[in-house]
Amino acid sequence: MAYKKTEQYDEKATLALTKNYKEAIALLGEDPEREGILKTPERVAKAMQYLTQGYHLDAHAILNSAKFHEDVSEMIVVKDIEVYSMCEHHMLPFFGKAHVAYIPNGWITGLSKVARVVDVFARRMQVQERLTIQIKDAIKDTLNPLGVAVVVEARHLCMMMRGVQKQNSVTTTSAFDGEFHKNSTRSEFMRLIGTRLS
Repeated sequence: MAYKKTEQYDEKATLALTKNYKEAIALLGEDPEREGILKTPERVAKAMQYLTQGYHLDAHAILNSAKFHEDVSEMIVVKDIEVYSMCEHHMLPFFGKAHVAYIPNGWITGLSKVARVVDVFARRMQVQERLTIQIKDAIKDTLNPLGVAVVVEARHLCMMMRGVQKQNSVTTTSAFDGEFHKNSTRSEFMRLIGTRLS
């Protein structure tokens, strides 16, 4: 039986993007008709649609799809969530990890949904600062918890490959709400995400 891909893309967007990327390749000095490059414009068109699929996803709907009433008021932490995003200034990737915590106020959500919310906002053209706040706000608005905390640590190829070319720099952003404005709660969260559990 032959292998068949099942990925789906917007045909109109794919055609328009393919045309634009073919022109861009030529403008950069490469021959878009060369064998190795011939299918590159279409590949890039599809890759970019995949990398920016977050525009078509709803974080609130994802959280609500697995929202359960529970009498729990202890901190829930999902750490080391892989983040892959696209810098909106240079359209180069940044990547790293997100750590998310919330203190329930009668409602919890499926743990995988927290990771999916990270992807909803990461899979867009982004800045790390806004990404961090959007994750926090989605959880706050949907679950109405006693507090939310988000920390994102990432490496930016726009700093590593061009510009200042600092290959070892890591950018850390944070956003806190509710109980996490208290030093003791915030410190507990920071301690938990710094601990490697095996």
